[in-house]
Amino acid sequence: MFNIVLYQPEIPPNTGNIIRLCANTGCYLHLIEPLGFELDDKKLRRAGLDYHEWADVQIHTSLDAFTAKLGNSGSGNVYALTTRGQRNYYEARYLAGDSLIFGPETRGLPQEYLDSLAPLNTLRLPMLKNSRSLNLSNTAAIVVYEALRQTGFKGMG
Repeated sequence: MFNIVLYQPEIPPNTGNIIRLCANTGCYLHLIEPLGFELDDKKLRRAGLDYHEWADVQIHTSLDAFTAKLGNSGSGNVYALTTRGQRNYYEARYLAGDSLIFGPETRGLPQEYLDSLAPLNTLRLPMLKNSRSLNLSNTAAIVVYEALRQTGFKGMG
């Protein structure tokens, strides 16, 4: 399945919605500290409803710690979602084990991290000119379902 990685998420309901997305798709959720909320936050629980027990959520102290763990597991490609992406999200060829990395709601992923990736691994969602960005949980759902579509919705009914 896919890894959804939230780098320093700030808004509890977005993370709660993504927990629900993971519980319903089998994706793994990785949260990179510091978090902008406590994991027992009421808004997080409400958005994630009772799905938290069905989602595989791991917390990492840094992006480097996540990357080191990922490197040790032999997992797939790493794609960063950013308004500065070099290609559209649907142009990537997703494989099980790929990681989809999303930045914090107010500032996105650090430029130095984006610069460390191959340009074709920075993805964007098409939007109208002068648009800032889509909601984090909406963006994650759009990209995850494209990745699932490309891989044939394996294990899903």
